[in-house]
Amino acid sequence: MSSITRRDFTKATLTVAATVATAASADRVAGANERVRLGVIGIGNRGDQVLSAFLEQKDCQVVAVCDIYQPYRQYAASRIEGTPEQFTDYRKLLDRKDLDAVMIATPDHWHALQMIHACQAGKDVYVEKPACVYVNEGRAMVKAANDHQRIVQVGIQRMSSDFCREAAELIRGGAIGKVTVVRSFHVQNEWPKGIGNPPDEEAPADFDWNAWTGPAKMRKYNKNRTFYRFRWFYDFSGGQLTNFGVHHLAQIHRSLGVDAPLAVMAMGGKFSNYDNREVPDTMEVVWHYPGDTLVVFSQYNANGAAPSGRPCEIEFRGTKGTLYFGTWGYEIVPETIKLGEFMARSPIDRERERHWNTGASPQIEGKKVAGRVLDTEHARVFLDCVKSRKQPTCDMEYGHRCTTGALIANIAHRTRSFLEWDAKAEMFTNNPAANAMLRSDYRKPYELPE
Repeated sequence: MSSITRRDFTKATLTVAATVATAASADRVAGANERVRLGVIGIGNRGDQVLSAFLEQKDCQVVAVCDIYQPYRQYAASRIEGTPEQFTDYRKLLDRKDLDAVMIATPDHWHALQMIHACQAGKDVYVEKPACVYVNEGRAMVKAANDHQRIVQVGIQRMSSDFCREAAELIRGGAIGKVTVVRSFHVQNEWPKGIGNPPDEEAPADFDWNAWTGPAKMRKYNKNRTFYRFRWFYDFSGGQLTNFGVHHLAQIHRSLGVDAPLAVMAMGGKFSNYDNREVPDTMEVVWHYPGDTLVVFSQYNANGAAPSGRPCEIEFRGTKGTLYFGTWGYEIVPETIKLGEFMARSPIDRERERHWNTGASPQIEGKKVAGRVLDTEHARVFLDCVKSRKQPTCDMEYGHRCTTGALIANIAHRTRSFLEWDAKAEMFTNNPAANAMLRSDYRKPYELPE
């Protein structure tokens, strides 16, 4: 008999299991009126919000919840009709053969492993953004979705909002002319205390610090590295650049008709230095995108003044006008266009310049549209796609590309470099040392599946 390694055996077993589970899952949800049986992994702040969106869907039945923190499990179970099974280990939840899909809203550094394992178990997946904390994790997630023929939706909710789609189509169709600059913002004054500066200490008896840390590097417990505030530490996340910047890049990518930058640079740091965060409180990122558009992410967390001429999250500056975009709607403000040649300023040209200025006029009409971005719309799209087997509005590939834009910007900041990006190879072409930061370095025994 030919020899077989443990890894080969495990891989073969997972392939067979996923094939059987895929067929069973498709049979269970083939009917348009049948309920999708959902398991929820991670039910803290964001998990609870997304859970609410699924609980509003009459054709969704939440049958299992998983979290390492018992109070969260209890609270989630109290909100759900019936008696959902409770787990502390997500792998045991995935063992349930009657689950059609799972929702993952754990800390960012857990997303990749849990999503891939869910695909291997034959479950469709709704995974919160950012998709991951390393670029190679995102590519592995795309491969898992494709190899196991899973429906995967990344939690970038504006991708399922009609007014967001409409704004993107207007820009892409030339409504504000050639867009040369896009600016996006995260502005919030966190001074003087920020997230605070608690000391490292022993983990509480009711909190499994080892399970929370998972594949990340093991460090001394600090309460700021746990609930919600984990986003301020690179082991677990990438700061507001990955927290909000991924949302912004999703809207920018579809508005410009692009999926990756050509280059990126970033500057900033802990300039106010009021807490124990690792990520910057002040930061400017600049990406150069195909079509010659500069995209800027401005993070000002020590000053709350308005960053733009109109309230907005994203400002699209075109040759004919500017579109100000936010989760509450968008507004188009026309440019006043001077149709003549730009005048050279000299005494003998003053009369001609006066005549040129009087001919200035807008070339487009202004427009103001109200809207809302709802978790329920994104959840609805996911459930419909689980049943129809069509790709959702924010599939794994799209979510990976948007996340990657933010991740490589953090690498540019941390290496203090201007980085040129090969989107096809998913590597930097001018900095081998920076390329090492694209790949996950998991703590043993955790391992990113091939």
